[in-house]
Amino acid sequence: MATVEKMPMLQEGHDRLNADLKRLKAERPTIVDAIEEARAHGDLSENAEYHAAKERQGQIEASISDIEDKLARAQVIDPTELSGDKVVFGATVTLLDEDDKPIKYQIVGQTEADAKGGRISYNSPLGRALIGRKLEDEVEVTVPSGDRYYVVSKIEFI
Repeated sequence: MATVEKMPMLQEGHDRLNADLKRLKAERPTIVDAIEEARAHGDLSENAEYHAAKERQGQIEASISDIEDKLARAQVIDPTELSGDKVVFGATVTLLDEDDKPIKYQIVGQTEADAKGGRISYNSPLGRALIGRKLEDEVEVTVPSGDRYYVVSKIEFI
């Protein structure tokens, strides 16, 4: 039997998925009503409202299924309970780039990643390169724009 791969995430990401699931489930009755109303208009083969409502229903059901799967596989990790001298999931890492400019990232799950917000997925090229590194380690990452070099200057669990 295949093992189910756990999906690490922070509590914040877990809460956001639960909120999305609740919102989508609340939208279900609205879509059913829209389908019923469109059916009442007669010929379904030329009824754009009916087809749009059915398509939306399919999107909602697919999203609900996807979110429920992620929640079932979720492994919620609290970074404040972690410690150590290595970069792990949930750690906040300060890097120095080639110009000694500090850049701060938190290693998070795929659903929580937001590079502009300082949160990178553990599966991203940089995230994979950072996992297991220690203070003062040099990190080389190949990204679409070319090779980048960093030095790990600080590891925090906040």
